[in-house]
Amino acid sequence: MKKILKVHPNDNVIVALEDLKAGEKVSFQNEVFHIQMDIPAKHKFAIVNFAPKDPVYMYGVIVGKATLPIGKGEPITTANTIHETEKVIPKTEPYYWEQPNVDRWKNRTFMGYKRGDGKVGTANYWLVAPLVFCENRNIKVIRESLLNKLGYPDLKSHALDIDPLIRAYRRGVNSSDFKNIDLARMNFSKRERLFTNIDGIKFLNHNLGCGGTRSDAQALCDLVAGYIANPNVAGATILSLGCQNAEQNMLEKAIEKRDPQKLKQVFILEQQQSISEMELIQSAIKLTFTGLIEANKTARTPAPLNRLIVGLECGGSDGFSGISANPALGYASDVINALGGATILAEFPELNGIEQEIIHRCKSDRLAGRFYHLMEDYARKAEALGSGFDANPSPGNIKDGLITDAIKSAGAAKKGGNAPISDVLDYTDPVEHQGLNLLCTPGGDIESTTALAGSGANMIVFTTGLGTPTGNIISPVIKVSSNTALFQRMGDIIDMDAGTIISGEDSVESVGEKILEFMIEVASGNIQTKAQLLGQEDFIPWKRDISL
Repeated sequence: MKKILKVHPNDNVIVALEDLKAGEKVSFQNEVFHIQMDIPAKHKFAIVNFAPKDPVYMYGVIVGKATLPIGKGEPITTANTIHETEKVIPKTEPYYWEQPNVDRWKNRTFMGYKRGDGKVGTANYWLVAPLVFCENRNIKVIRESLLNKLGYPDLKSHALDIDPLIRAYRRGVNSSDFKNIDLARMNFSKRERLFTNIDGIKFLNHNLGCGGTRSDAQALCDLVAGYIANPNVAGATILSLGCQNAEQNMLEKAIEKRDPQKLKQVFILEQQQSISEMELIQSAIKLTFTGLIEANKTARTPAPLNRLIVGLECGGSDGFSGISANPALGYASDVINALGGATILAEFPELNGIEQEIIHRCKSDRLAGRFYHLMEDYARKAEALGSGFDANPSPGNIKDGLITDAIKSAGAAKKGGNAPISDVLDYTDPVEHQGLNLLCTPGGDIESTTALAGSGANMIVFTTGLGTPTGNIISPVIKVSSNTALFQRMGDIIDMDAGTIISGEDSVESVGEKILEFMIEVASGNIQTKAQLLGQEDFIPWKRDISL
């Protein structure tokens, strides 16, 4: 295994692939560098002498500037470097890319659920959701009434069986010995599924819909409509109170915009028009049951890979994410786009610093201008509230080598591969074009994955360097680790390991191909992701004013 890596020929820093000790000598292209102090793996050291205000280059772009003199072999840290980005100029020339060879994938299919609008689901779910948070309790009653009886495990219940503790207490076991007693998950009875072609009934909860701004209410309705329109959803039951900001007619208009032919069954019930809460719940259950009967008529059939709409996500990133898991996912994204599918790159705070590359890759001046406008508007709102994109890296990011937002962004953007950008979407906008789409979302993992599914992703691939127990309620989430140590430590929540790129066992392209093969299996229902098995079904809408 190599000890160090220079990511781009124009870089003036080098990445430590393993811990480097003070006094150690490392060489790159016939030049020897004397390590001045301990440098942990994933961090960077200078290969030139920096004066204050000198730019720091990584991935071939400016990712910071020195605040102190930094000598060759000294680490780049938050003590001597701050966030800095390149100046942005308008798009000036066409963008050309070299597509990967996709001959081996052209005739491949996955087993999906074909919808009336031509889209294909990787799952077949019925959705039950509230328009306002005060309906969450009624949603819970519906869930408890349906899931077990229809043969679906209630993955929201992670209760542990404490009978061993009770028995130990009754036997007089000393409480200090309780730590040695193993507790297993509560064993719920398993029933045969009544509806064999329905993969599950999914229940949303949120804390919005009543207070807040009208714009947030509209965004919530657009997001819920996006979930109903997602190809993984066959139909939906919606509970409304009747007096909230997120009005029923808002949702109906948002649904009609996405499904003008009314191809999906959607039942909307208003509690204030019901004679009692019990009557509301009974009506919701009966209507849902009739919807399930209809949805069960759709079975999995072969579909080409160009029906995949894949959300590209990263979270809990580290200094290896941008050189292993993210570029491997980027390669898989390029293959999907070359086949005529669609991918979605989100997290706008993590495109800060590479705006010039993004603008250059846009297919038109209009798209480039839209991207720049969304970025500038987001940045202004953040700054008005006393923050900024430079505050995006988390303590975990910084500890593991991502010391500026520009370093984080340059690595995070590798998930988008090299394909030209076909469209630029604002939050909750649906994907309408094949190819790489940009979607304006915050950098927060769950807000971003929530948005990806709301814009139509029928699958999400999530890279991580530190580990994160995150999933989505309607789109299967595949997690890929940037380093093997993480995969070995947290294999219960992570599906694949891209750390073999760091060790030299695999290339970026070969791991990208493995990711795509795994995606096909998940899309066909042959494999359930760790997030699905653990019931990691997160849903957090973005309140625009403001979240980073």
